[in-house]
Order: sequence, then structure tokens, then C-alpha cells
Amino acid sequence: MDKKVSRKDKPLKTRGRIAVFLKLYLTVFIIIAITEKIGIKSFSLGPGKVVLLPMLFAVVIGILITPDLLGKVFAFLKNLIASEEIELAGSMVMLALLPLGVKYGAIVGPNIVQIIKAGPALLLQELGNLGTVIIALPLALLLGMGREAVGATASICREPTLGVIGEKYGISSPEGTGVLGTYLIGTVFGTIFFGLLGTLSVNTGLHPYALAMASGMGSGSMMTAASGSLAEIVPGMRDTVLAYAATSNMLTGVTGLYSVVFLGLPLVNFLYDKLSPIIGRGKEVENGELRGNSHES
Repeated sequence: MDKKVSRKDKPLKTRGRIAVFLKLYLTVFIIIAITEKIGIKSFSLGPGKVVLLPMLFAVVIGILITPDLLGKVFAFLKNLIASEEIELAGSMVMLALLPLGVKYGAIVGPNIVQIIKAGPALLLQELGNLGTVIIALPLALLLGMGREAVGATASICREPTLGVIGEKYGISSPEGTGVLGTYLIGTVFGTIFFGLLGTLSVNTGLHPYALAMASGMGSGSMMTAASGSLAEIVPGMRDTVLAYAATSNMLTGVTGLYSVVFLGLPLVNFLYDKLSPIIGRGKEVENGELRGNSHES
């Protein structure tokens, strides 16, 4: 039991590690300065519009400067960002998410009347995540993922899910690796995908208001890309489309957390236990313990 706790909740030790903290903070500051200088870039791609936010550039730069990529070529990068800095960065993600959790909590009170008036269509939209679990988890298992599939498929894996998985399993756990992987993929490709989807989805025949509600998946950048593209296609409904998307995104930020905790995570764990012995690539063992049962701790 103690071994599990130490692996999951490793404290941020500062004694004798000031240089590690300083190098990490300096690197993050430089990345932020570079990406803010780049700013928001957009370009047309077919009938859609692709919007590239500074966050995307920050993720790409952060990946490139790791020891396994540019660190192999440039010695100074390997000295700046080594395995110890990378391990610390994983723990710091959880601290960085705390202000966001406060923000979501502050949203509930002032907007409770608006949430009640929104009606069942907006309030129940989070149930769509359950369909994603049913489709994504079997595919993840077929691709050879273990417990990483639990974190990666519990939801669309934005900040609330990152916080839930990180708190329950630890961000360095297999489940934490899965949710962080999906989060990063969403950051890199999400705005591009949803920007195009917002444009092309009009061809499905669904009402623009329904598409606007679907744009609020809990990510500000993805929602902006999807609803902005959609609004360009139906300019006569622009203001209403953007309002529906913003309200939907707000509700997803509020209800999405509870959807993951009470619906998504129990469902994905249940399906994992049932499907892993059938379509998974065997039971994975770590430190003598069955990883397939790690959610029981």
C-alpha cells in the first residue's frame, strides 16, 4: 500500500533541487515569450478555416526540446531539460490546474439560473461522452494499450479530466499517461480538426444551433475554432450560434467534471475489466502488481 502511495503521490521536493526548478521555470518562460510573440495564426484550408493558437506552438516547442529529440543534437538542451526536469514538469501540471479548478467552481454560482434555463438539451449533452467511451476503449485495447486506455478514453480529456485522473491515479501513472497523451493530441490537432468540422458539419443537414451546442466540448480553443468556423458559414445566425456555443462550453466545464467522475470513469473501468481479457494483449504487470486492477486501490 505504501508503495502505491509513494508512486502515485510523490511530493515535490525542493531541497537541493533549486537548480532544477529554475531551469524548468526559465524554459517555460522562454517558450511563453516565443509563442506569445508568434500570436494567433489562421489560414484557409478548402472550405474551412484553420486557427493556430499560441498554446499549440508551446506544445510543439516543448516536445521538440526534450532529450529524445533535439536534446540528442544540441548538448545545451540536454543539460537544460533532462529527465529530472521532465519528471518535475509532470508533477507541476497538477499545480497549474488548481487555479482552473477554482475558475470552474466560480462559474457555477453566478450562472446557476442560466444553467437551469438552458433546458435538457444542453444539460444532458455530456451523455455523449459515454458513446465515445464505448467506441474508443475497444479500439485502444486492440492497439495494445493497457491501463493507459482508461485515462485516454474516459472523455475528450481536457483540463477537468486531467485533474480527475491526476488526482485519482497520479499524473505519472499509466492512466495519467493516457489522459495526458490524449490531452496533448487534442491540443496539437484539436483546433485544426474542430475548425474544419465546424465548417463541414453544416453539410450534414443538422440545424446550426444543434451544431453550435455540439461545439462546446469543454475546450475554449476547440470551441472557438468550431463555432467561429460555423458562424462564418451561417452569418445570419452568427450571434446566436456563438452564444449557444459559449453556453454549451460553460455547461460542459461545469457538468463535465461530474460526468467523468460518476459516469465516464466507472464505465470505462467496467468495460476495461470485461474487454481486456478478450481483446487486450495480455495482463500487464508492474512492480509485481497487476496493472489491470490498479483502479481498485
